[in-house]
Amino acid sequence: MNKDQFIYMQETGSVSIPVILFNYYAKLGLNEEEFMMILQVRKFKQIGNQFPTPTELSEHMSISTSDCTSILRSLIQRGFLTIEECEANTILYENYSLKPLWNKLYSYLTQENQIKAQEQSKQEDESLYTIFENEFGRPLSPFECETLAIWIDQEDYDPVIIKAALREAVMSGKLNFRYIDRILFEWKKNGIRTIDQARNHAKKFRQNQSNASTQQVHQDEYKRKVPFYNWLES
Repeated sequence: MNKDQFIYMQETGSVSIPVILFNYYAKLGLNEEEFMMILQVRKFKQIGNQFPTPTELSEHMSISTSDCTSILRSLIQRGFLTIEECEANTILYENYSLKPLWNKLYSYLTQENQIKAQEQSKQEDESLYTIFENEFGRPLSPFECETLAIWIDQEDYDPVIIKAALREAVMSGKLNFRYIDRILFEWKKNGIRTIDQARNHAKKFRQNQSNASTQQVHQDEYKRKVPFYNWLES
């Protein structure tokens, strides 16, 4: 084998390893030896050896067979590996399964996403109180703070929708919690869940108000042009 053939083999032959495992193995509680052991097990499985022995693993690592045995035992006890009994053509054989590892990784990522979502929600809630106080030009009263908490926790209004209702109240010149609560109630009743839906609904509402106001002006003008005639006095 010449150098070009060797380089070609390195470029074309590979073992599939999820990048996400590289990013999170330490956070799962794995050290470098344990991580390498898992990679070796995965490599052997991908080339067709579903149950490599500690000796086979040791030949591809810088640790002894006894150390490989200890690491494998620890990984199994801590729920990163499991040994499954399989059957093919009436022949029973054992197989290393990495399913426990993927379950741990999935649970960790799910929990991490939940924590991030909770932190983001907390930041949004805090910024929501600040936005309200800036618009009102004063600290919120205990009753107003409680109302905001009810909107968020009990009514489950999205903070974005609450901000949109606040803007609508500002534009309407009716900056009070009762009016904002009525806006939120109407939006919820009409199935409005996104900011775009809220904007469209508010735009239509203002147009209808403008049209109604224009019609009232025309009616008032018409009444002023036609004098009232009392037929009873004729």
